[in-house]
This record gives sequence, C-alpha cells and structure tokens, in this order.
Amino acid sequence: MLSNSAEKIRADDRAHYLHPWDSLEEWGQAQRFVAARGDGIYLWDAEGRRYIDGPGGQWCVNIGYGRHEMAEVAAQQMMDLPYYSPWLATAEAPAALAAKLADLAPDGMNAVQFTCGGSTAVDTAIRTVHFVNNRRGLPDKKIVIAREKGYHGSTFLAATVSGKERDVSHFDIWRERVHFLPDVSPNLRPDDVSLEDWCDRKVDDLERAIINIGPDRVGAFIAEPVLCSGGVIIPPPGYHQRTLEICRKYDVFYISDEVVTSFGRLGHWFASQDVFGIEPDFITTAKGLTSGYLPLGACLIHDRVLDMITGPDHDVLFPNGYTYSGHPVCCAVALKNIEIIETEGLLDHVKAVAPHFLSRLEALRASPVVGDVRGIGLVGCIEGMLGAGDTPLAVQRDLGARLDAVCEEMGLIVRPLINRAVFSPALIITKTQIDEMFDILEVALDRVATEFT
Repeated sequence: MLSNSAEKIRADDRAHYLHPWDSLEEWGQAQRFVAARGDGIYLWDAEGRRYIDGPGGQWCVNIGYGRHEMAEVAAQQMMDLPYYSPWLATAEAPAALAAKLADLAPDGMNAVQFTCGGSTAVDTAIRTVHFVNNRRGLPDKKIVIAREKGYHGSTFLAATVSGKERDVSHFDIWRERVHFLPDVSPNLRPDDVSLEDWCDRKVDDLERAIINIGPDRVGAFIAEPVLCSGGVIIPPPGYHQRTLEICRKYDVFYISDEVVTSFGRLGHWFASQDVFGIEPDFITTAKGLTSGYLPLGACLIHDRVLDMITGPDHDVLFPNGYTYSGHPVCCAVALKNIEIIETEGLLDHVKAVAPHFLSRLEALRASPVVGDVRGIGLVGCIEGMLGAGDTPLAVQRDLGARLDAVCEEMGLIVRPLINRAVFSPALIITKTQIDEMFDILEVALDRVATEFT
C-alpha cells in the first residue's frame, strides 16, 4: 500500500527527482508511470493496473519480483552485520560470494573486486589496466578501444568508452584515452558481403586500429558479448574469439562487459566462455548478480593479470575500492539470488523457453513498421524503419514513443530506444506469458502501423 496518492508521488517526482537520461526540456512536466509493487514478471501501478515488465526492470530482475526469501536474507544480514569496513576486515557473505563467482566464471578468473554497480565495475577494470601497465613500466599503454553502439556506464571512465549517440551528450569524456571502431552490426553490411566477410572486416577494424595507434599505446579492448543497450546487436559468429586472438597478439587486455549477459540472460552464468568461446582478462558484472534487489557489481580479474602485479617483488598497494565494496547485505542477497537460480533450474529454463521467445519475436517482422528483429537467449529487440536513412530522427523517435505508449495502455512495458524497443523479461517467464507479451506487441504494432504507413 502506498502512503501517498499517485498524484502526490508524481508531483514530488516532477519537482525534485532528476531521473537518469531525463529530458530537460520536459523538466517538471513528466507524467510518469508510478510503480507500486511487483510479483513474478508483472508490475502494478499506483492505480492498481497490472503490466508485464518487458525490460525486466533495467535488464536485471532475473528471478522476478516478490521473492520473500530475498527480503528475509537481507533482513537477517542487516540484523547480524549491516556493514563492515572492507579496508579493515572481511565477512562471511562477501568472502563466500567471491569464492562462488570464481567457481562460476571461466577458468582462471579467481580475483573479484566488488563494486557498487556496472559502471563502477567497468571503471575498476579500466583503472586496473592503467595500474598494471604502470607497474609493468608501460605508462603510455592506456588507450581503450571500444565499439560504436556499445554502452558501458555513466561514470567518467565507463562513459568515456561508451559509443552510443555521443553527439547528443554535453558531458565531457576523456577523448585522448578512447578510440571507437565502427558499428559491428551485421545488418549494416552491403548486400554482396557475406557474414563471414563482414566478420573479417570487423576483426580487421581492431587490428588496424591497434597498429595505427601503436601497440605500445593500446591498453585494452572492451566489448559486450551482445551490445544490448545499442539495440541487441549480435556480432557475427567467431568475432569475439578472433578479436581476443588479436588482443593476445598485441599484448592488449580484453575486457568482457557482461553486466547484462551474465547470470542467466543467455542461459549460462557467464556468456563469454560458454556462449562465445572466449576467456577474457576481465569480466564485469552487475544487474542479474542480485536480480536488481540491491545494488552490487563486480570486476572479475584473471590470474594472468594478477600474476603481473602480485608476489614478493610487488610491495605496492592496490588503491581502488569503494565504501560499499563487498557490502554484506548486498552480497548475502546475491548469494541467495544465485541459490534460487540454481535450485529452480533457471538456466535450463531459459534454454527451454528461449526458442519460443525468439520465434514469437521473429514473427513480428510481418509488421509494416518493423524493419528488423534480433534476439538471443531471453533478450530481444524490435527495430522500426530499418534502412530508412532519409527518415528524420524525430519521426523515428515518434515511432518508438508511440509504440511505448500503446503498449503501456495495453498492459505491457517496453523500453524505447529511438525507433527500437528492447526486451529482457524475468528468466522465470513461461511460454504462456511469452505469448501474452507478444500478443500485446502484435496488436500494438498493428495500431501504430495505421499511423506510420
């Protein structure tokens, strides 16, 4: 039950709450959906209407809403030990979680630094690259190569290496320390270019960049296994394995940003090795680590990296961390989250229902306003007006906004990204619920099509 009315909540929100990616031209005017409670894959608003949560929160509510056991373990940990200083001590929950992550991650990833979320996990990985190369006597080897459409976070270093529509941002980035490669999306390839040839070109992008910049100046390559916020862009087969080989060739660290793709989204604990066949130097994770119940991130570091800076001849501090690194309540909740995924067999469940999810997604191509659909595991994207290069951006945004509004009216929350809508529902979703979600989408697309065709 809400202590305030929906209108009071909206008024306070309009007056005081600066949301992420808020539209400043509409400051003080937004009429936002007021989330009141959740259960399973559903949310209810303050007026009591039920919605399917298509994006699963922010790609994160993997075990679904309303898990009493998560609240119970958080409450117990709060009573036992709500906080401790990670500078001075350790505690059972963070130590156990670090050991569990090392067990679940690709072989050799045995060191874990806990962070406050995905952005700080990426910052930690990049700062560690700086630290290691300074300790190796390579102070100029700091440039990070990233991809257009990649998204890695909002903190300074994470934003620096994010390649999404940068021209609309007025925040500064560290331009001297990042180099962006062209979009990897296979949909951009010319009609006469095969998927294999496209992969060759994208791998060559990386090698040419390293050679042109200078291998002595390139410190790392950062890549999402799937560029989720960029529109669920799935690189061509073999791309990640071959780019890792290029990194090894030129002594460049490989950072795999699994903030979205880990903890079951693709049916595995981590996608890097199990789906894409790579063993990176760093893996960043967050979101599904706690299923969004509490904020927590982690940077996993491979033994080969630690071997460069640890040992009796390396008497030096590692000066990176956060007040809430290894927060015992967050770590206890993460352990319970992992236990739920294990005991309920959610990884196998994703593998079982994903083909149906992807089949229903594929069927949306029939809509005249859908140019493309893409998906893997339980993450998908609808893109409108694909290839309509002359379509004004305002019209494309209007398409996405209109689909968002119609879906919400019909009881489905989607996440519009210009002319795209992305989906990452809770991993507990059933085939019947998948049909419920896509039945709404089909009707919504039909309604929107009458306005745009």
